[in-house]
Amino acid sequence: METAIKELTEKVKNEHNLIKELMNEISKTIVGQKYLIERLLISILGNGHVLIEGVPGLAKTKSVKTLAEAVQTKFQRVQFTPDLLPADLIGTLVYSPKDSQFTTKKGPIFANIILADEINRAPSKVQSALLEAMQERQVTIGENTFKLEEPFLVLATQNPIEQEGTYPLPEAQVDRFMLKLKVTYPNKKEEKEILEKVSSGNEAKVNPILTPRDILRLRQITTEIYVDEKVKDYILDLVFATRSPAQYKLEDLKRLIAYGGSPRASIMLTVAAKAHAFLRGRAYVTPEDVKQIGMDVLRHRVLVTYEAEAEEMTSEDVITRIFDQVEVP
Repeated sequence: METAIKELTEKVKNEHNLIKELMNEISKTIVGQKYLIERLLISILGNGHVLIEGVPGLAKTKSVKTLAEAVQTKFQRVQFTPDLLPADLIGTLVYSPKDSQFTTKKGPIFANIILADEINRAPSKVQSALLEAMQERQVTIGENTFKLEEPFLVLATQNPIEQEGTYPLPEAQVDRFMLKLKVTYPNKKEEKEILEKVSSGNEAKVNPILTPRDILRLRQITTEIYVDEKVKDYILDLVFATRSPAQYKLEDLKRLIAYGGSPRASIMLTVAAKAHAFLRGRAYVTPEDVKQIGMDVLRHRVLVTYEAEAEEMTSEDVITRIFDQVEVP
């Protein structure tokens, strides 16, 4: 076991330079937002989709576009609107009078990185079409099913303020996102740097660093990262505490939690913790990795009751209590 971990550590150290190079390339254009960039890289390494929530003007869309430029893959931005149809996203059958036949016209979903801008503005039919693509990595047009090329990532943004003309995402779809990120304002120093960069008009060109083959190789290494039995039990304790808080001496949370995390929460927390360890240049997961990434994995998987809402308790408040209470190995 020790020999295997040593070999894996060497592998991680060698490949970690590539990740550092990628982060440096992205930071040429994006000032600050280290949290957002790291989480986007975790999604690439962990092969999971991301939902990004934040007020307008926080460089959510720009960060995703910059990431796509730094990765040599096909990128498509889809602006979600109330009049968007499933065919506008996945494609449709087009009739040709000349041949008297239907031909398949593929939609923008046939790309490697999809930016679903303002995802909550599209109606449920479009969201259902996206659901199959996210979960099954395939789409159905007419009678034909088409596999989507790997890597395939959906990076979606939504505005938490303006709710007029929006369609809240179904819980089943929100659960498909590995991470839900909440992006906040930059600090004063970062905002001054943004101001100077934009006003000078000297925007740096982003060079591609990763290829699809690189991503698949890095993902394979990420899956090999070692997770100790005690860390696995810690992950399970955290998720089970969202379902049965009384077992973890959190009786008062029982009335505040409507639904806890599903088995997908345990899986995603493990995968994300592995990717977080990789970003830190380690070949093994520590409880700190789980803590660092836990909120982003669980905030959209723990649903609170009306009673909690009346007391102005959010899922984040509940999860924080759980992390404070559950014993760390």
